[in-house]
Amino acid sequence: MSDLRITEAFLYMDYLRMSECIQISIAVCRIGIYTCFRALCCKGPPPARPEYDLVCIGLTGSGKTSLLSKLCSESPEEVVSTTGFSIKAVPFQNAILNVKELGGADNIRKYWSRYYQGSQGVIFVLDSASSEDDLETARNELHSALQHPQLCTLPFLILANHQDKPAARSVQERWGLTMLPRLVSDSGAQVILPPRPPNKYQKIF
Repeated sequence: MSDLRITEAFLYMDYLRMSECIQISIAVCRIGIYTCFRALCCKGPPPARPEYDLVCIGLTGSGKTSLLSKLCSESPEEVVSTTGFSIKAVPFQNAILNVKELGGADNIRKYWSRYYQGSQGVIFVLDSASSEDDLETARNELHSALQHPQLCTLPFLILANHQDKPAARSVQERWGLTMLPRLVSDSGAQVILPPRPPNKYQKIF
């Protein structure tokens, strides 16, 4: 009788050890499943990309709206010339550009300066195939922007658009006719004039 009780005691102890092992295994499995779930589903939102406020100016027909629509992957059929001003958020991998486009008509350009405040950079779009009169007007507007107290210390990106047209001028011609060397030296602004065709706007930023 005593041998039977001893055997039962050993069996009971084995049962307790097995139950403990099973409970530990279940706990480890739960921790592993919870860790995997958090790693896959609970990463949280990605870090916010920095945002920069830019102003985009240029004469009517220079291609400001088409440029921004292309950067925003919008259909070319939906492009309508800006009569007042519009704002587009242009997303890039490392930043978001909030671009304020100002209409380039004669009766609107005199109000450009009202929208300069808060800008962190300037995009000036130039029509490479424009007439001599329009080019002179564009030069005067560029000079005014470079000299403006709210813009004179900001980076300027000057884009020569419509380079695919037969009447488009070369980089050297645009540089000389717009008198950029003198304008830049007088203002002290940081100017970028990229000699790239319109279908490579994305690589500029």
